Amino acid sequence: MALADTLSSNASSARRDWAPNRLRPWAVGALAALLVATAAGILLWMGREAICKCGTIKFWQGIVQSSENSQHIADWYTFSHIIHGFLFYGLFWLIRRLTGLPIFFGLALLLSIVVESAWEIAENSPAVIEHYRSATISLDYYGDSVLNSVSDILSMVIGFLIAWAVPVWLTVTGALAMELIVGWLIRDNLTLNVIMLLWPMDWIKTWQGGA
Repeated sequence: MALADTLSSNASSARRDWAPNRLRPWAVGALAALLVATAAGILLWMGREAICKCGTIKFWQGIVQSSENSQHIADWYTFSHIIHGFLFYGLFWLIRRLTGLPIFFGLALLLSIVVESAWEIAENSPAVIEHYRSATISLDYYGDSVLNSVSDILSMVIGFLIAWAVPVWLTVTGALAMELIVGWLIRDNLTLNVIMLLWPMDWIKTWQGGA
């Protein structure tokens, strides 16, 4: 209990460590919506499909090895984007704590949306799509739909807000649980995704293929 109480106290302290808010909540929300809309516009300009080519919209797409993966609102990789939110919250809080920069909560959230949006745009570039197809088991991957990319960004926002609202120990436990459960169920998760993107390993690819 002592450890849990300490971590809970640290979470409350972390909320106080942000600089005073310089934007009203509605202004942060409006800017966040503008950033997400801009990302969606860029993806459409890049030629990404607005929704799944199948012509339907599903809330959940649970089959990983499918041409419909990363085309609907949520899938197994949604959990990775929630963890992105955890990580961004911790990163910007740490930068604020170590440097004393006037980073307030709303600014940290907006910066996180910028980073996540930049990743979604890069992830859907021809070079990265081809790398995924050649280095991972994602042979049917042809990029995300714009609907899925926007949903991924919003999932990151949810993760960011969760990290702000709950004790640190619960955020860490949640991230580990999601990584372990998703990794066990589909043989892929955020950690493996990063490894296979940056340092592809044949034995991981073989294992992910079901061997």
